[in-house]
Amino acid sequence: MTGAYDHRFAAVVLDCDGLLLETESRWTIAEERLFARYGRTFGRAEKEALLGKSGSVAARVLERLLDRPGEGSRLWDELLELAHREVPGAQPMPGARELVGALRGRVPLGLASSSPRSLVSAALAGAGLDGAFDESVCGDEVERPKPAPDIYQAVCRRLGAEPGRAVAFEDSPTGAAAARAAGMYVVAVPTIPGSELDADLVLPSLEDPRVRELLALA
Repeated sequence: MTGAYDHRFAAVVLDCDGLLLETESRWTIAEERLFARYGRTFGRAEKEALLGKSGSVAARVLERLLDRPGEGSRLWDELLELAHREVPGAQPMPGARELVGALRGRVPLGLASSSPRSLVSAALAGAGLDGAFDESVCGDEVERPKPAPDIYQAVCRRLGAEPGRAVAFEDSPTGAAAARAAGMYVVAVPTIPGSELDADLVLPSLEDPRVRELLALA
């Protein structure tokens, strides 16, 4: 690491969808198209049920929402196919690129995403942020996805930081629960206004000056 970084956090870990990149509107398009295939509407309740979910968890949610018992794996694959058409090309959220730039080289920097590696890699490349993180762990690379702590524990381990000395930035209740379960300090920037996240600090945007104050970047 170069430069000085005198603060209590030994690592900073960011979520991807909805926190780092503005992908949630694109996920919503994919979700709306999937639901339309099965004659269902997709609204806020459905979005909240799927937000931050991945893999087997999302599959079970889709089975329930679409009333297709036993078809969760196939429904998840369908949704991923649709998402791959929409998500690449998403731009960074306000303040995200600047925050990553300010942290890079000063503190171990990680990415913890519920999305599969192929989708995350395409999205980061499209936003010009590929290679911006020291370590990253995706939803298809752990046994238990969010809200289990596995993703955050894994990325902290790779960064050489104890979770209790690391900070996580999240946008969904599921992601915040995962970071909390890992024992991290949790900063929430909710994708859905008014949603409740188990966080130490809740902010409207990564541009909020309290982000730089918290991370000793002021």
